Amino acid sequence: MGEDNSLLTTIIEGIQERKGKDIKIVDLRGIEYATASGFVICSGTSTMHVTSVADCIREYVEEKTGIKPYAYDGYTNSQWIVLDYGTIYVHVFMPEFRELYNLEQLWNDAEITSVPDID
Repeated sequence: MGEDNSLLTTIIEGIQERKGKDIKIVDLRGIEYATASGFVICSGTSTMHVTSVADCIREYVEEKTGIKPYAYDGYTNSQWIVLDYGTIYVHVFMPEFRELYNLEQLWNDAEITSVPDID
């Protein structure tokens, strides 16, 4: 996603470090009404895994780039945690909540790229 490529790559690496699943990159740069240049969406296998993935992203991105999220939310129940990096929002979901909110479908006019899982 343009100048965000380094941040995007680091976010993906942070997800993969904790084995986040079903990673999708939603490129919103061509969407007139979008408030960010993109989303990264992934799933955890349990609420503990969702928390672990979100924590790893925050720690990994800060360690590698010095960037902290502007805000984050969802740790209370860890069913859907969002990290706000300004131009990129990272969504870490429990699978059933990812299906319920279906952000990929909501933004289906965006370019969506899948990142293979690391086993």
